[in-house]
Amino acid sequence: MLLSLHLLGRRQGIAMFGGWRKQARQALAPDLRLLFALAPPWGYSADFLTPPGAPGDIDSAVEMVLATPRRRLRGDIGQLAGRSTPDLADLGHGRLPALRRLGTSMRSYHRHAVAPYWSSVDTAVRAERARLAREFLGGGAEAALAALRPFALWQPPVLSLPLHPADRDVHLDGRGLVLIPSFFCYRAPTTLQDPTGPQVLVYPVRHDPAWLTHDPAQPSRALRRLLGGTRASVLAAVADAPATTTGLARRTGISPASASEHARTLQNAGLLTASRQGNRVYHVLTELGARLLRGSAPSD
Repeated sequence: MLLSLHLLGRRQGIAMFGGWRKQARQALAPDLRLLFALAPPWGYSADFLTPPGAPGDIDSAVEMVLATPRRRLRGDIGQLAGRSTPDLADLGHGRLPALRRLGTSMRSYHRHAVAPYWSSVDTAVRAERARLAREFLGGGAEAALAALRPFALWQPPVLSLPLHPADRDVHLDGRGLVLIPSFFCYRAPTTLQDPTGPQVLVYPVRHDPAWLTHDPAQPSRALRRLLGGTRASVLAAVADAPATTTGLARRTGISPASASEHARTLQNAGLLTASRQGNRVYHVLTELGARLLRGSAPSD
């Protein structure tokens, strides 16, 4: 979400992301001032927007962001030099209305600019993870790090980032390294500025140039005929990430009771499964459900 927001405010990657940028801008609400203030197209973005260990469910992830301690909010927002606004000041003090506005903006942005394209995003990232896993199994960590070229150059004991805007080196100092292949990271890798956690390196994945024209996240007409329009939408709604019944209802615009009924039918058919995390139950796409979505023709 963060890197796609950066791309939305830039003019880079017209061939690869121009169509997505146009679609996303048309679908989004006009007021993105708070998100752009926290994550401007260039320069530092507030690190609390990307908490480590955030869950895959967007609603839970947003709640995790909104639970950021006030000291962390003030510290991160204080680094947004020259961008002080009343909204940012209220957010830095952890005031409830400002937090609610941020949560609403994040959910709306995800729903319109990220979720509809998640199948293409997920496919590209899974392919990159599989590539690195093969390198790791064949030659260990050194081979996996060497496979990060040209975005990172492993010259033991230094990992250099020649394409980084600051041409920086990564110094682990015993903190470990987290690699995040990212669909919306464009041309150059990026790093998180937080000095307390593990080093985080975000780098671009390889893109299919036609990714925007054959995204299967939206159910096709054939799939809607097979399952029914609402049920097909429920199935597609968890393609990006698992969801609770409430989250499923919010994503599809139906009542929680209707979402529960359709999810139960899809579960009985083996297309969804239920996963309990604490006191919450999440609806998760099964491999059969994923194959059904991938196999539906998106162009009709």
